[in-house]
Amino acid sequence: MTKPRLLVFTDLDGTLLDHDTYRWQAAEPALARLRRANVPVVLNSSKTAAEIRDIRASLNNDHPFIVENGAAVIIPANCFGPRAEQVVNFGASREQVLSVLSGLRSEGYRFRGFADMSVEELGRVTGLSATSAELAKDRQGTEPVLWDGSDEELVTFTQKLAAEKLRLVRGGRFFHVMGDFDKADGVRFLLGKYREHYGRACLVTVALGDSPNDQRMLESVNIPVIIRGVQSDLVQLTSDRHAMRSLKPGPEGWNECVLNILFEYGY
Repeated sequence: MTKPRLLVFTDLDGTLLDHDTYRWQAAEPALARLRRANVPVVLNSSKTAAEIRDIRASLNNDHPFIVENGAAVIIPANCFGPRAEQVVNFGASREQVLSVLSGLRSEGYRFRGFADMSVEELGRVTGLSATSAELAKDRQGTEPVLWDGSDEELVTFTQKLAAEKLRLVRGGRFFHVMGDFDKADGVRFLLGKYREHYGRACLVTVALGDSPNDQRMLESVNIPVIIRGVQSDLVQLTSDRHAMRSLKPGPEGWNECVLNILFEYGY
């Protein structure tokens, strides 16, 4: 019997990357086996394109990737044929997002976004190096914010964003203000590309995440994997979806779950 083709989508912070050190090395055994088996690993994160390019280089990953919670999909040159790199955008631009946030701040809502912070302050808040913090500020369609107001104000803040066709999504550390798109939009778009590329081959999709902003991505694949973390208990999939949950956090849990899946499918 022919093995199905596997396709892996993964969040980064708190999932493939350790939440505090941003290291992925604990997942290397599973990553190495995925490379040997030629299984694509699509990075799908709130991080910017510039940040993810650096991480892809360190992982020796040359597959498409999804940036800023689905703001855009980037397809490398020659990935699905001999053509230049493609950038496919979804939803509102960052300029639109910042304009709405400026208006809400003038109404008295209290928050700090990446655009409000210097590189040094962002580094202190996130633990990123100055170089990495600079990359994190170079955004296309979303704005991460730290909420400084009350829970009651957060409810009305969310409602006012919705009136402007914007969403507020809770991540592992920040809230993300964004247009009407999410990580699942990028997943669905790339699934179409891979199905076209693989033809009639059976395709089994896997997604790994640790927080509520991964939920729709997890619900859009065959095998959802919830990595143990600060927000992971808040991820509750629909009743007909059974998720695998890791015992260990971050890349250790990622490694354990992916190796189990690879073993189950004979890789």
